[in-house]
Amino acid sequence: MYKILSIPDSLLKEVEDAENQLQAQFDNLERICEYWSIRILDAFRKAQVSEYSFFSSSGYGYNDEGRSAVEEVYSRVFGTESALVRPQMVSGTHAITLGFRGILRPGDRVLIATGLPYDTMQTVLGISGNSPSALKNFGISFDVLPLQEDDSIDLEGLQDELKKPTKMVYFQRSRGYSDRHTFSDIELEEAMRLVRKQSDAIIYVDNCYGEFVSWTEPTFYGADLMAGSLIKNPGGGLAQSGGYLVGRADLVELAAEALTSPGLGSKLGATFNQTKLVLQGLYQAPLMVLQAMKSATLFSKVLQSRGYWVSPRPEEPRFDTVQLIGFHTRDELIQFCRAIQHASPVDSYVTPEPGPMPGYEHEVIMAAGTFVQGATSELSADAPLREPYRAYLQGSLNYFQSKLALLEFLTKLLD
Repeated sequence: MYKILSIPDSLLKEVEDAENQLQAQFDNLERICEYWSIRILDAFRKAQVSEYSFFSSSGYGYNDEGRSAVEEVYSRVFGTESALVRPQMVSGTHAITLGFRGILRPGDRVLIATGLPYDTMQTVLGISGNSPSALKNFGISFDVLPLQEDDSIDLEGLQDELKKPTKMVYFQRSRGYSDRHTFSDIELEEAMRLVRKQSDAIIYVDNCYGEFVSWTEPTFYGADLMAGSLIKNPGGGLAQSGGYLVGRADLVELAAEALTSPGLGSKLGATFNQTKLVLQGLYQAPLMVLQAMKSATLFSKVLQSRGYWVSPRPEEPRFDTVQLIGFHTRDELIQFCRAIQHASPVDSYVTPEPGPMPGYEHEVIMAAGTFVQGATSELSADAPLREPYRAYLQGSLNYFQSKLALLEFLTKLLD
């Protein structure tokens, strides 16, 4: 098939040599996948998921047993008191915003401990943009603690900031549209222990792209509340939409009231025939994450050997599914995204072009020929068109699709 698709033998050998050199990393990723597969299966058994759980509700969604099963499974998987998992959440940003809106009140202060958050969250908070609905316009203040020169969390600065009245400390696990590394479990745990020792502030974590990539989750070592998207890792490529929040029962319920209304909270919410896909997606999620992690590692290995800047490097531990690749020119970045699109099962004939995106200040190019629109659980790449020219590669339901995308990009370079 590679010959039929005009992939030169020299490139195929180059990529297969890289695969052989990565075998130890691949073996470790498979062990992590095995752990999460068994943990999730055990959560399904303890929650007594049955075929009846797949039946869906409409209207108000009273007494939706499937919805209850989903949320019990999520709380067991992440080791929390409660969970809110709903198709009405349109994105990870929406899920995170519900946590803020549900918990925070005028006069509250939030400390963002992991540097400037990514573009869409800056708009939500009011750090950038001019939305009248930004949280700062409701009397809530947000202080950003800059990272240290090596992009680590400033623990001394965090300790000083916690001397001020603080309602919440917020951690963004993944890098967003920045060059900084994704924070490891060890880094986050150390910072959270410091917060817990010095303050009664709520610890809130944006876990997007981080689920099931390592042995622990932030809720295992101190997060009071955590949020993410179902069209990223935990949806397993099957969830059609939605988001989740897990954590302390009182905090999750406040977020639920922000989603529905005071007095209704988590008790209502139709599931629109999505329950089976959400459950099946979660069951499949560790396998899908494994595909994405292997794909990212392969891209990193091959492109680094060709002189591209990559983060993480192929030998480094990984704490999310995002692979950052630095290109020399704007056009090279655009060609990379077009190669990803061309290797997709959906809309492979479409040519991505940069354009404006809601919540972003710069033009963005997005390559996502996905079964679920914009799902970053599937192989996709996007980038803001600004210097330095970095592509953010994420997801993959099938490692071999990723391998073909890489080979086709390398072929473009030959041309």
